[in-house]
Amino acid sequence: MTQDAIKRCWWCGDDELYQHYHDHEWGTPLHDDRELFEFLCLEGAQAGLSWITILRKREHYREVFDNFDADRIARYDDAKIAALLQDPGIVRNRLKVNGFVKNARAYLEMRQQGLTLDSYLWNFVDGEPLQNRRTTMADVPATTALSDAMAKDLKKRGFTFVGSTICYAFMQAAGLVNDHLTDCFRHPQLTGD
Repeated sequence: MTQDAIKRCWWCGDDELYQHYHDHEWGTPLHDDRELFEFLCLEGAQAGLSWITILRKREHYREVFDNFDADRIARYDDAKIAALLQDPGIVRNRLKVNGFVKNARAYLEMRQQGLTLDSYLWNFVDGEPLQNRRTTMADVPATTALSDAMAKDLKKRGFTFVGSTICYAFMQAAGLVNDHLTDCFRHPQLTGD
């Protein structure tokens, strides 16, 4: 199959970085706590922006946010945050940068309670990806009852930038739900059909 003949979801268009993300990451079940934390933070950073904006900055985010090591991020002080807010390689929004620190602290609190992000987040879908069969982009919701519940519980636990829309985008990205359209080549790869 030639690259031109591959049928993908509409949203990645013809951008090579977006296509690579679509083909190799988006919707693939993710169980690594550090990566789940990264995805959750970056989905929050994306609020009000396009995902491609964050995707293009992702490597720099990893560099300046200590590869999303929550233990380190939780200890960021005012000087570190001020330096980050001067860095043009990230979205320089004080609320979002502070949100990473707040989320790291909330995540550490969960760990102290014996919870991993993997077990906590995947519990919302009973440990298995929800296999949706969406045929058009109009079929893909911005939120669901599950993303509403996840957002509510994350906020209760002290997380920020975790509204229902962000949570649903996270669920799609981390493979908790398979929202590849049924005519996308990735859909059967992720359903096993």
